[in-house]
Amino acid sequence: MSDKTMPNSLRLKKLTLAQISDSHLFADRTGLHHQANVYQNLINVLLAIKNQPSIDAIIFTGDLTQDHTLESYQLFVSAFEACEIITPVYFIAGNHDEPTLLSRYLSHAPFCQDSIIENDDWQVLLLESKSATPAGEISKAQFDIAAGMIDPTKAQLLLMHHHPVDVGYFIDQHGLINQAEFQQFLTDFPSIKAVGCGHIHQALTLPMTLEHSTVSLYTCPATSIQFDINSLTAKSNGQPPGYRLFTLATNGEFTSTVHFV
Repeated sequence: MSDKTMPNSLRLKKLTLAQISDSHLFADRTGLHHQANVYQNLINVLLAIKNQPSIDAIIFTGDLTQDHTLESYQLFVSAFEACEIITPVYFIAGNHDEPTLLSRYLSHAPFCQDSIIENDDWQVLLLESKSATPAGEISKAQFDIAAGMIDPTKAQLLLMHHHPVDVGYFIDQHGLINQAEFQQFLTDFPSIKAVGCGHIHQALTLPMTLEHSTVSLYTCPATSIQFDINSLTAKSNGQPPGYRLFTLATNGEFTSTVHFV
């Protein structure tokens, strides 16, 4: 995680963030993932976000690539160029991604390699959960870095790729493996108001019950496909691509909405 100071343009009284996730791109823009043209779906989502001028930043929560090619990373960048996105874009790795390739290809504007967005009232922290397997794990080092960045006089939104609580369908076999440690982290820092993730290809709101409080998990719909939660394996349920908005206001107040396009 980086401790760089955010641009003045983001030090606002209110932050509006668009979360996108799980583009699953191929080397070719005609590539299909479960019969969906995922490049075109990403374009459609980016254009919808661009039409909302109040958005201060876009945060991509991982799984850029499906076929693990260099060209898929280049295609991701090309999508933002084609849509003329100038809003700052932050990102973290998903289980499909190589962090070194993300850093190499997402290295110029509008992409930002910082992992904190901060204003007078909020801190948005990006946590790396990629592990050596498709499941996720937040390392002790990552916990320690995050702990050192948290300002208890502000509210925090944590964003990550993997889901830290079970959601009740096949993707749970690839969830966060150290859920208890994560929930203890939330307990240790009561200024954390909410958690967001990708990975599950669905838009859900789930409570995480802690020792003295409850923190909600907000999951992000994919730009590629939405999973059929009744299937035993990855299968599209036919929903369109989507994104999630977070509006972070003063005094730790926030709202979140989901948009399909």
